[in-house]
Amino acid sequence: MGRETRVKKIPTLFVRDPTDLNRLLRDVHPDCQWVIDGEGVALHKADGTCMLLDQDRRWWARRQVKPGRDAPPNYVEIEHDETTGKRFGWEPIEQSTYAKLWRQAIDSGNYHPSDLPPGTYELIGEKINNNPEGVTGHVLRKHDRLPFRFEAPRDYDGLRDWLVGYPGEGVVWHHPDGRMAKIKRRDIMTG
Repeated sequence: MGRETRVKKIPTLFVRDPTDLNRLLRDVHPDCQWVIDGEGVALHKADGTCMLLDQDRRWWARRQVKPGRDAPPNYVEIEHDETTGKRFGWEPIEQSTYAKLWRQAIDSGNYHPSDLPPGTYELIGEKINNNPEGVTGHVLRKHDRLPFRFEAPRDYDGLRDWLVGYPGEGVVWHHPDGRMAKIKRRDIMTG
């Protein structure tokens, strides 16, 4: 695995309340001020599971390891959340619980696998998270190419009000330099 595996968990636009990690404060996360400043493009946050195609054309599945649990074989840890004790990283797709669904996406005929560029993808479909994306079968969508229909507000109150009527999971802002920031509807609704 090369440098593209160093994809860390995308920071949430607003800081989490340290006394209740399910709740967001109104303070902007220090790594996300660029969103508030009007930089970057807002894209739909697809509700599926993250996959990685590395530079060697090997597929990996995002994997979270909870505190007190052993990491699976061949697991590559990328990040450790000191607050929750959770570890985040990649495992080879062949050993992932999503391997069969990933294979269905690859074999779907929607694209030629050799044409897919290295990077991260969202695996979405009928058997993932109750299929909120409403797709038939299973498909891979490259993260930096996901569609977005609206310009989302960039302030706490505006986002909360806007996300009430938004049918998706949330928004991910992509900066031209590769930084990203996200907001999930469920996170801001508890604030």
